[in-house]
Amino acid sequence: MSDPLLELQTQAQADIAASADARALEALRVDLLGKKGRVTELLKSLGGMAPDERKAFGERVNRVRDAVNQALDGRAKTLAEAELSRKLASETLDVTLPGRGETVGGLHPISRTIARISRLFNDLGFETVEGPEIEDDFHNFQALNIPESHPARAMQDTFYLKNGSRLLRTHTSPVQVRTMLSCTPPIRIICPGRVYRVDYDRTHSPMFHQVEGLYVAEKVSFADLKYDIVTFLSRFFEREVEALFRPSYFPFVEPGADVHIKWDDPDKGPRWLEVMGCGMVHPNVLKAVNIDPERYTGYAFGMGVERMAMLRYGVSDLRDFFQNDVRFLEQFK
Repeated sequence: MSDPLLELQTQAQADIAASADARALEALRVDLLGKKGRVTELLKSLGGMAPDERKAFGERVNRVRDAVNQALDGRAKTLAEAELSRKLASETLDVTLPGRGETVGGLHPISRTIARISRLFNDLGFETVEGPEIEDDFHNFQALNIPESHPARAMQDTFYLKNGSRLLRTHTSPVQVRTMLSCTPPIRIICPGRVYRVDYDRTHSPMFHQVEGLYVAEKVSFADLKYDIVTFLSRFFEREVEALFRPSYFPFVEPGADVHIKWDDPDKGPRWLEVMGCGMVHPNVLKAVNIDPERYTGYAFGMGVERMAMLRYGVSDLRDFFQNDVRFLEQFK
């Protein structure tokens, strides 16, 4: 005499084993165990049976359900392993094959410009020195003749840290201060690095790069400053540069000047273009670092690297340097 439950289980296991993919297997699961599935309907029929009959029949139906679930899980695992093996076989890479689409990288234009400026000043006898980007008030302001009440502090919007005693340096001049405190003249250095100010537009960035220079020795004059600056600018732009030194105010130099060069602007025609600031080191700065201003004199200068890079490479928007657009950067390989 046939057993309907045993026949259902046997047929279900055979159908599950023959299922070709996950979609067919899911259809079988719904047909057998779904809300209206064949095994589910048998469980629903238990309510109309006598208690003794219900217990015996229910146990048999549960065994069938468990067997079906086990068969479904086993087939799902087998199908998943087969699919993974198929993908691995089709996506296998031969790592011994030569690469495709190889391209030569290049330095970032700011890195290129810093290296170029440093090399040119090294050729003029300057040593490259670096220092911390987080500074204190003394090295960033006071030693540079900018006391707390000095109006020059209004010229620079400063990023102060939470406790107020530390700040992100607003220029690389603190490196000059640290060098003068630790060395004796003659001192001939340049200080490249990142600096920070609260400013952001097409020609300003809250983080940018500067290169500042310092020469302190006996009998250093403004003529020495002018010669070194004009020589550097001519070599940087690879032409004889016509430079103009216009009087300007900086609290750490006296006298101070802005350096302008004759520039052929494609839109505005020939004009004078400011490229850096400079001047003779203020006696108060020398006193603050324990250097005798009666014996030694010196000059200092500073320039924005992004400004020099924009002029050299013809970039009109400073923000292009920081947006990491490959189409822009690949021009500098």
